[in-house]
Amino acid sequence: MQILLGLVAGAVIGLVVHFTLGDRGVRGVALLPMVGAASAGIAWTAATWAGAGIDSAWPWLGAVLVPTAVVLVLAVVITRRRRENDAQMRHALRIG
Repeated sequence: MQILLGLVAGAVIGLVVHFTLGDRGVRGVALLPMVGAASAGIAWTAATWAGAGIDSAWPWLGAVLVPTAVVLVLAVVITRRRRENDAQMRHALRIG
């Protein structure tokens, strides 16, 4: 049941990253929270399967650090690729 806390933490981290970084218009508002929640759940599950209990810091650290890293990298990559794709499309259509 405590994994729900990890999932919520990952979703909140995804929301914070989405609204903190610029270029919000090039990525969906739900993508980063969903990826944050999924990566937090995977990190929490891996920590518990490795034997870390709820009283250990490892599931909690994993539920915060893993989604932060994953969501930041994903946001930068998606934003960069979308900008490049938009520029190529504008060039192909001879728009600006």
